Amino acid sequence: MIKASLIKKMKNELGIDISSILLPINKIDMQRWAVVACDQYTSEPEYWKDVESFVGESPSTLRLIFPEAFLENETEEQKNDRIKRIYDSMTSYLNNNLFYEHEYTIILVERTFENGVKRRGLMMALDLDRYDFSKGSQSLIRATEGTIIDRLPPRIRIRENAPLEIPHIMVLIDDADKTVIEPLTAKRESFEEVYSFDLMKNSGSIKGWKINDESLIEELAASFIKLADRENFKSRYNVNDDYGVLLFAVGDGNHSLATAKACWENLKKTMSEDELKNHPARYALVEIVNVHDSGLVFEPIHRVVFNVDHKHLFDSFISYYKNQGCNVDITYGSEKPNTPGHAIKFVNSDREGYLTVECPLYNLDVGTLQNFLDHYLKNNSQIGIDYVHGEDVTEKLGKQPGNIGFFLSPMDKNELFRTVILDGALPRKTFSMGEASEKRFYLEARKIK
Repeated sequence: MIKASLIKKMKNELGIDISSILLPINKIDMQRWAVVACDQYTSEPEYWKDVESFVGESPSTLRLIFPEAFLENETEEQKNDRIKRIYDSMTSYLNNNLFYEHEYTIILVERTFENGVKRRGLMMALDLDRYDFSKGSQSLIRATEGTIIDRLPPRIRIRENAPLEIPHIMVLIDDADKTVIEPLTAKRESFEEVYSFDLMKNSGSIKGWKINDESLIEELAASFIKLADRENFKSRYNVNDDYGVLLFAVGDGNHSLATAKACWENLKKTMSEDELKNHPARYALVEIVNVHDSGLVFEPIHRVVFNVDHKHLFDSFISYYKNQGCNVDITYGSEKPNTPGHAIKFVNSDREGYLTVECPLYNLDVGTLQNFLDHYLKNNSQIGIDYVHGEDVTEKLGKQPGNIGFFLSPMDKNELFRTVILDGALPRKTFSMGEASEKRFYLEARKIK
């Protein structure tokens, strides 16, 4: 049994709770149980129809989530029905004892991709009172990209009455010396294996080991505390006391964690001081990953704009930035222009080319494109947008009549923490941690009621 003092220390100093994780019982077909994050393949509903067909009647996290590919196309009545089915499935799975609870446990996760590359992480819950996604936040847990408040209501509707959370959130630590996760990885064969299976649709495989040894958790806590030490933090990033310590940066699932935060803030209004301290909804289950993990690759997230007049969009882009004092041009052809600023590649049904902005107002090309698109979509309500992983999908969708695809540059992952600390959250959808098939799959769960 883990000492109460250690549990309290992890909560108070690090905002970490390890009191409970739920895993499916042994008789569950794990390949049908685990499905990819709901915000993937949003422009490819056929992917989700294939998943539905593969899962069949088996217990599956597919029944516990709302794939966003269907979010825009369903009526309010259909959405309500789907959310009710999610609640009913959660309740049924709990009542039928399809989960086994692991108390005071951390799960070490090893994800192997189709190319053989591995990514490791730790499953634990983080304190939502230590997380603030607002602009200028100095909290211990912080967003890496701008949070769109308008995207939260449908997610809140799903979570606010749910008895369970099934997370796809990945949170990063900046541990260049590899002191937190890697020492446990080296000992993984001595731990109890709690799952090992191939993921559906050629998405690689996954293994998990249970860590509940007190001495190991004590060492882990000490490593986290050293990483979060204020003097260490100031020295690493060369900052003064005006900057709050950033230990956990949300990599994937920013809006899911923001939804958990919003639900918790609403729930807090109904509770006493004692209830606030240990209520399960105060915490959110996540996978912690070291940004320096060799299996963690930052991929750009491209844009596809739908139902648009190409000439009108290009003219509007040029006008938008010329009015702000920038030199802007458009060139056609596959050769990238030699510009001192940003050159954003596009493709449509007629041709390909580049939008160029010299002396841009934003550090990253994604900022240059996204700030224009936000303005343009606000004034052209008939136009749609999707955020796409992979150049092949972007090209395929961008070449369809009435569409246009934009290709963006990758970001250096080693600069992520410093950028967020000094400049705040990045433009939304700046980067993706891997391709769509490499995203976290829903697997572990936790009670939040």
